[in-house]
Amino acid sequence: MALLTKEQLDYFEEFGFLPLKDIIDPGDILDPIILEYHTVLDNLCHELFDHGKISSTFEGLDFGKRITKVMQETGEVHAQYFDFTLPFEDVKEDTPMWFGEAIFNSLVCENLLDVVESIIGPEIYSTPVQHVRIKPPEKYLPKGKNGLPIIASTAYHQDAGVVTEDAEDTNMLTVWFPIFDTPVEAGPLKVVPGSHNGKLLRHCTNYNIFNLIEIPKHLFDENGAVPVPLNKGDIVVFHNKTVHGSLSNVSENVRWSFDIRYSPTGQNTGRQIFPGFVARSRKDRDSEFRDPQKWKAMWEDTRHKMSKLNQDGQSDFKFHRSVDCA
Repeated sequence: MALLTKEQLDYFEEFGFLPLKDIIDPGDILDPIILEYHTVLDNLCHELFDHGKISSTFEGLDFGKRITKVMQETGEVHAQYFDFTLPFEDVKEDTPMWFGEAIFNSLVCENLLDVVESIIGPEIYSTPVQHVRIKPPEKYLPKGKNGLPIIASTAYHQDAGVVTEDAEDTNMLTVWFPIFDTPVEAGPLKVVPGSHNGKLLRHCTNYNIFNLIEIPKHLFDENGAVPVPLNKGDIVVFHNKTVHGSLSNVSENVRWSFDIRYSPTGQNTGRQIFPGFVARSRKDRDSEFRDPQKWKAMWEDTRHKMSKLNQDGQSDFKFHRSVDCA
C-alpha cells in the first residue's frame, strides 16, 4: 500500500503538488512500456523509410537517438503515433495512436492508485485527459515556423483550464511520471507552489505563440515556480488548479514522460466523447475495468466517431474553454 501520510497530505494541501519516490516499479510497469514503444518507433521508421521520408531506419540507435534522427530528417514530431489519446479535430479512420497493454497496466498500477485514493477517495475514474510526452534535446531539433524547436518547453497552464467548463468543479488529480530519470537539465515539470488556492486563471490561445494555450504571465508569480526533477519510478501528483509548465530539455538525453489523470467516479471528465473507465472501486469491485483489449477497442470506436466530427474547421464538439487573446 502506498497510502499517503498526514504530513504528505498536508504538504499537498498547502502547495498543490507532491513529489513521491519509488511509487512505480520500473521492472513491472516502466520497462514493458519502453519495450512496447520500441515496436511503435520501429514501425514508424519503416513506414517513413518506405515512403522516402528518411534516409535510414536507424536500427542501430537507442530509442532517444533514433527518434531524434526521425524528427531531424522529417522536421515533424510524429507525436500522435505514440500517444494514447486522439486529436480534437480532423481525426481520420487511420489516425495513428497507441493503446498497448503496458500503457493500460500503468493506469491501473495499484501503488499509484493507492496514492490517488489518499487524495480523491476510493471511487476512482481514469479520466481520458492523458498523454505521453517524448522530448529529445532541444539543441538537436529543427525549428518550426515560430522559430522555436519543434518540441519546446510546455507553457504555463492549469489542467482545469484546458478542459471544458463543465469539468471546472471536478476533483481531477494529475499524475506525472518519467519513463527515464529526469533531472533538471532534462526539462522536468516546473510548478508554482500554492497557486491551486487561487482562482481558475484566464487561458489564452495565440497569446505569444499561434495555437498554443497558456496563461499570460502577468496573472501569476512565474518567479515562484520550482522544478520537480524525478527519477525512474518516482511520480508527482498535483491539483487541477496548480499552475505548471516544463523546463527546456538542455540535456543529451530524451525526456520521456506520461501525464495521466483521475477523478472521483461520476464527475465530469471535460472530455465527454473520450472513453474513461473505473480504475478502482471499494464499494463495487466488479465495476473495476481490467481489460486492455477492450480499452483499445473503446478508443478505436471513438476514433471512428471522431472521423465524422470536428472536420475541416467545423466545431461539432468542444474540448477546452480557452479563448483567443491575441
